[in-house]
Amino acid sequence: CVVRNKMSQSGEKGKFPDAAGYVGFANLPNQVHRKSVKKGFEFTLMVVGESGLGKSTLINSLFLTDLYPERYIPVLFSNSKSGTVGLVIVISFFKYKNNINFCFKTIIQYIDNQFERYLHDESGLNRRHIVDNRVHCCFYFISPFGHGMKPLDVEFMKAIHSKVNIVPVIAKADTLTLRERDRLKRRILDEISEHGIRIYQLPDADSDEDEEFKEQTRVLKASIPFAVIGSNQLIEVKGKKIRGRLYPWGVVEVENPEHNDFLKLRTMLVTHMQDLQEVTQDLHYENFRSERLKRAGRYVKSTNKPNVLDKDQILMEKEAEVGHNVYAYEFGILATD
Repeated sequence: CVVRNKMSQSGEKGKFPDAAGYVGFANLPNQVHRKSVKKGFEFTLMVVGESGLGKSTLINSLFLTDLYPERYIPVLFSNSKSGTVGLVIVISFFKYKNNINFCFKTIIQYIDNQFERYLHDESGLNRRHIVDNRVHCCFYFISPFGHGMKPLDVEFMKAIHSKVNIVPVIAKADTLTLRERDRLKRRILDEISEHGIRIYQLPDADSDEDEEFKEQTRVLKASIPFAVIGSNQLIEVKGKKIRGRLYPWGVVEVENPEHNDFLKLRTMLVTHMQDLQEVTQDLHYENFRSERLKRAGRYVKSTNKPNVLDKDQILMEKEAEVGHNVYAYEFGILATD
C-alpha cells in the first residue's frame, strides 16, 4: 500500500520557501552559501616588497580603507580588518643591507608561527572556534626600475615559496610604457622559471563552466605578474570621481583595465579566495604539519624509552615556543621603513 500525501504548491512554498524550483541536492549550494555568510571566514593577505613601492597604497585602493590615517612611522606588521578579510599584513623590507637578514628571518618566523598556533589549536580539546591566521596569499612587489628581479627578490621568494601562495606584482606600472611592461613581465616569468620559484598557479576552469568564466580565467593567467597602480586620490574626470593619478599629460585611472592590471588582481583575489585557502590547507600547512610531526618523532626516538611518547613534555615545549614567538611578534619587530 502506497500512501501519497498531496500538498498544495502555496502550502509547500510556505513551509519550504527555498525549495521552490529546487529538488533534493540541487538546493545544496544555497545551503552552503547561507552557512558561509552566517559563519564568516578568515583570510590573511601578506604584502611584501621594498620600501616605497606603494604597498600600503595598493591595500587602501583594494579595500577602500586607510591603513595609516595618522602615519608618523611605518611599522613592519600592520593589521587591518576590511569586510570578510580577517587580516591584512603589510611588510616592508629595510633600505639598509645589514637589516635584510633580520627582515627575512622575521617574515618567515611570522608565517611559521601562524602554522604553529593553528597546529596547537587543532591539537587541543576545543576545536570548534579555531581562529585561522595562517597566511593564505602573499603579494610580492617587484620594482619596475631595472631589467627584472633583483637577487634579493629571488632569494626571498625561494625562501617562502614552500610556505605561502606567492602572487608576483609589478609596482608603479605607470612608470612603464606598454611595451616595457610586457617585456618586464616576460623577463620576470623567465627568471621565476629559471630559478625554480613556485608561484601560485590559477586553477583551470572546469569544462562545465560558462564561457565568460573560462575567458576570465584565461585573461588572469596571461596577466601574471600583475602590473598595478594604486592611488588614494579621487580625481574628477568627465563629471565622475575616480581613483587615479593626475599627470601633465593626462590621468591614469586605477580601475581602468587598459591602464593597469588592478581590476584583474582584485578579481583574482576575490574569485580564487577559496582556492587560496584550500592550497594553504592541503599543501603548505600539511607540509609544515608533517615536518613538525617528524621532528617530534625524532625527539621520541632519542629518549631512553623509544616506544613511549611523552605527550605532556612535547605539549609544554610547544606552548613555550608559541608563547615566546608571540611575545617576539608583539614587542620585538617594530622598525622604521
